[in-house]
Amino acid sequence: MTGLPKRWRGSQPSTSVDDRAQQAYPGMRGRGAIRESTGLVLVLVLLVALFSVTSEHFLSRVTFTTLANQLPALAVIVVGMTLVLIAGGIDLSVGSVMALGAAVLGVTLTRWQWPVPLALSACVGVGVLAGLVNGLITVRWSIPSFIVTLGMLEIARGGAYVATDSRSVFVGSALDGVGAPLPVLGVSPAFLVAALLVVAGEVLLTRTVFGRYLVAIGTNREAVRLSGIAPAPVEVAVFTLSGALAGLAGIFHVAYLESVDPNAGIGLELSAIAAVVIGGTSLMGGRGSVVASFVGVLIIVVLQAGLAQIGATEPTKRIVTGLVIITAVIVDAWRRRWQKNR
Repeated sequence: MTGLPKRWRGSQPSTSVDDRAQQAYPGMRGRGAIRESTGLVLVLVLLVALFSVTSEHFLSRVTFTTLANQLPALAVIVVGMTLVLIAGGIDLSVGSVMALGAAVLGVTLTRWQWPVPLALSACVGVGVLAGLVNGLITVRWSIPSFIVTLGMLEIARGGAYVATDSRSVFVGSALDGVGAPLPVLGVSPAFLVAALLVVAGEVLLTRTVFGRYLVAIGTNREAVRLSGIAPAPVEVAVFTLSGALAGLAGIFHVAYLESVDPNAGIGLELSAIAAVVIGGTSLMGGRGSVVASFVGVLIIVVLQAGLAQIGATEPTKRIVTGLVIITAVIVDAWRRRWQKNR
């Protein structure tokens, strides 16, 4: 937390802010995340059981290995999206930022012949820059993050087209160390990194001062400001983190496909929001769990894979995903109303 104001480092938040965070997010000590995820795991098991009946090939090692190697990009994006939503914002640019980072990675590797570590750093750096711009504009001019990140969505997408000349870029085996399945486990290092980041995100949210500030800001930003804590640096930091994770997702995407497509990630922000809302994170801010959001990712990935195996068309899959989002939002609204009247 070296980037936070000096008065924050090495100290605990004021009692009022800490209590507010605990009330808004009962799982601050970790148990809430387990409770939040129990029902979601049951839904996931039911989906797996359903598709195993409708498709004889669904319950196979090949299917689950494929799913495990496809989900890291979405999983790390969802970590950032969860934290942003808990703080009361939203980041619609993640899919395009991922594509821009992937485009920079592909170009630096193939055209400019950069060393792999430097190209990977450039990919993440693009995400950091995009997230930093999102955060600064949102905070400095008090513009809704929905509008700011929507603009960044278009800028980053255009940048991806420019960087690749609107064509696919073949990378080959340069990133096999990231995307190739490990012989024993059958999953890629990218999957392991994504899993570690999910755990790290939950720890950041539930065990650190920064996480408590995120919850408190999402619950009542003005109350946090009046308590003597500046919300702006925290908000800028969380948008920057979201951008960095989108850049990392670009690495995972390229490593898995061994190529760069400037159209990559279109609609990915909707899948991320769907997973996060399914996981119980409130679109109004102040409540959420990174672990539960990851279970939401698993539900989305299994749902889409199962629909594909039973022959569902792309429009059908999009309709189902939309219905899932609407249902999750309705459930979230009902839950907030019930808690308010309890």
